[in-house]
Amino acid sequence: MSRKNASQFSASDLVQKIDFEEIDGFSADDFAAAFAAFRRSATIIAADAKEQRSAVPPPQSLIPVAQRALEGVDDPAQFFRRWFRPHRIRAKGFVTAYYEVEVEARLSPAPGFVTPVLSRPLDLVTLNEAPLSLPSGESLTSARRQADGALVPYPDRRAIEEEGAAPSAHPLAYVRDPVELFLIQVQGSARLRLPDGGVMALTYAGRNGWPYTSVGRLMIEQGLVKPADMSLDLTKETLRKLGAGPGEAGRRMMQENRSYVFFEIDRSEARGIGPIGGQGAPLTPFRSIAVDRSIWCYGLPFWVAARIPWQGEAETEFRRLMIAQDTGSAIIGPARADLFFGAGEAAGRRAGDIRHPAELIALLPKDVGDGP
Repeated sequence: MSRKNASQFSASDLVQKIDFEEIDGFSADDFAAAFAAFRRSATIIAADAKEQRSAVPPPQSLIPVAQRALEGVDDPAQFFRRWFRPHRIRAKGFVTAYYEVEVEARLSPAPGFVTPVLSRPLDLVTLNEAPLSLPSGESLTSARRQADGALVPYPDRRAIEEEGAAPSAHPLAYVRDPVELFLIQVQGSARLRLPDGGVMALTYAGRNGWPYTSVGRLMIEQGLVKPADMSLDLTKETLRKLGAGPGEAGRRMMQENRSYVFFEIDRSEARGIGPIGGQGAPLTPFRSIAVDRSIWCYGLPFWVAARIPWQGEAETEFRRLMIAQDTGSAIIGPARADLFFGAGEAAGRRAGDIRHPAELIALLPKDVGDGP
């Protein structure tokens, strides 16, 4: 895939060039925090390192910016003003939020801990560049490679759970129930608390390729939850009330989401900083976002402005420079962003309440020869 120039973004109907002075609250942000997050992306961009979940390549003009960031800067605010131009995204903006799950777990089956967290199967092939097209019109981003080399659809969630249809995947740990596992898979990473006080970090290692279906949306459509009441806690409560055992209604509802995520144990230094996003960089609370990887490259800064309950139950102003470092199956569209809120129950409660309109402004790198 050829690299894009920043001018190819700005010349499209997707964005409108504006001045930094038009961004309300921009000068009041903590640019040192934003720059620290950007620098982690810059390490990957400058090295042309492999991304964990491939996205459109960064434009050529972003590469010298990344290299400059790695040299260090004295004034982070001036860095962003010097190397980028803001462009308002024309589409209607919408943000949600996500977090890193922290749950109790066991390394082997134990009373109350019988749901396995599975490793990536040996026969799973990721097809980001050339998805597998089905007669139904669906496109699968992963597939099963058979012994003869042929690619076929990987079994869906129900087959994996009920028929053991991923036999080469092995349990990494065991959590309390399928609802706990389901939420770990939706978030894409987790910290598992073990009985000896130790913590084991899980990182996304691939998925079966089937399209993602929102269980929250299914609950609303079936009249189980009112849209205004939807939250992460209510989702878990509803699924458990419906029943998460084999054949029970809650389990069947989760299986409507045919997508199934696999993990790996991650003891890397980067993982110690935070969960690893789609780019391969550790995520920073309230500075990292997930974007549509078919539209935006990783490492781009985005100004996000919204009124959301991010500090408590009340909606307050959120105006921050965020860095695109992750992606997600449900993050679709140019002005769609998922805000990373950090780890643990408190972060989860706040993240689950975020479904709000927002203004998104992309900071696109200046092309070579473009003046300061």
